[in-house]
Amino acid sequence: MKAIVWTKYGPPDVLQLKEIEKPTPKDNEVLIKIHATTVTSGDCEQRSLKLPILYRLLMRLYIGLRKPKRITILGMELAGEIESVGKDVKLFKEGDQVFAATGFVGMGTYAEYICLPEEPKEGVLALKPTNMTYEEATAVPVGGIEALHFIRKGNIKSGQKVLINGASGTIGTFAVQLAKYFGGEVTGVAGTRNLDMLRSIGADQVIDYTQEDFTKRGETYDFILDIVSKSSFSGSIRSLKQNGFYLIADPGLSQMVRGRWTSMTSNKKVMFRAAHPKIEDLIYLKELIEAGKLKSVIDRRYPLEQTAEAHKYVETGNKKGHVIITVEHK
Repeated sequence: MKAIVWTKYGPPDVLQLKEIEKPTPKDNEVLIKIHATTVTSGDCEQRSLKLPILYRLLMRLYIGLRKPKRITILGMELAGEIESVGKDVKLFKEGDQVFAATGFVGMGTYAEYICLPEEPKEGVLALKPTNMTYEEATAVPVGGIEALHFIRKGNIKSGQKVLINGASGTIGTFAVQLAKYFGGEVTGVAGTRNLDMLRSIGADQVIDYTQEDFTKRGETYDFILDIVSKSSFSGSIRSLKQNGFYLIADPGLSQMVRGRWTSMTSNKKVMFRAAHPKIEDLIYLKELIEAGKLKSVIDRRYPLEQTAEAHKYVETGNKKGHVIITVEHK
C-alpha cells in the first residue's frame, strides 16, 4: 500500500511517498480503507519538532532521538470503510463507514490502510455521520472533541458572552458552533480573510486581530477560550467578568503559574486542560451533526501524494478550518 513515511525531523520534504506492506488486523482489530485524513498544526509541530524544549525532548525520547522510529507515519484523523474485521470484533462489520482519531500514541493515518482496535485505548472509532462525506467526517474527531471539551469547561449558560481567540482553525470552527449551540453570544477572533467564514458558522461578532486587540476594547466576557495562546494574560483577565472562566488551550509555564495564582486569589478562574478522547463525545458530536447543528469547514484538499505540500500550507498559518488529504484507491 501507499503511505507517507516520516523519514526524519525537519521541514515538510521529510515526508516521502513510499510503498509499504498492507497491515493485517489482529483478532480485536478492524482493517480500515482510508478515504480521507487531515493535516493539523499539531502534525506539523510533531514533524518539525518546533516545540518548547521540554516537549521536544520528550518527543525524541518517545519517538526516536535522531529520527522517528516508534512512529513513522503521521496523521491522527481518518474517515473510511471497514474492509475486514478480526474474529473477536463485535461492534463493527465489513462495509461499515467509520471515522476515528488514532491518538498521539498510534497516529498512522497518512496511508491507504490502517488497523485499529474496535475499542481503542488512546483514540476513538465510531460509525461516521450519515449526512457527511468522508472528507467532512475526517475533520471532526480531533478538533470536535477538543472543542467540546473546552466549551463544556466554560459552563456556558444561555445569553452569556463568549470570546474565542483563534476561532478559524481546527478547534475554533467547532468551538464557535458548539458555543452557539449551548446558548452563548459568540465573538470570534481571527485574521481578515476568515471573518466572513466565522459569521457563516454562527459567530455573532468578529474581531480582526490584525487590526484590533480584543483585550483593549473594554468589552468583558463570561468565558474566554484562547486556542492560540497568544493573547495578553493580564489583558485577558481584565476582559473577564466576575466569576468568569478563562481557558488557555496551550499554556506556557508563566501562564500556568499566573493562572493558578489568579484562580486562588480572585473569583475569576483560569483553566488549562487538554481533552482525552472519549467515544461518548464522538458519538455526541455525530448526533449533533446528523441533527444539522454542526458542520465541518474545509479550506483545501490535497491528494495523498501531495501531503508535504499540505504541510507547507498549514505552516503558513493562513488556513481556515481544515486541510484534507484525500486517499484514492485504484
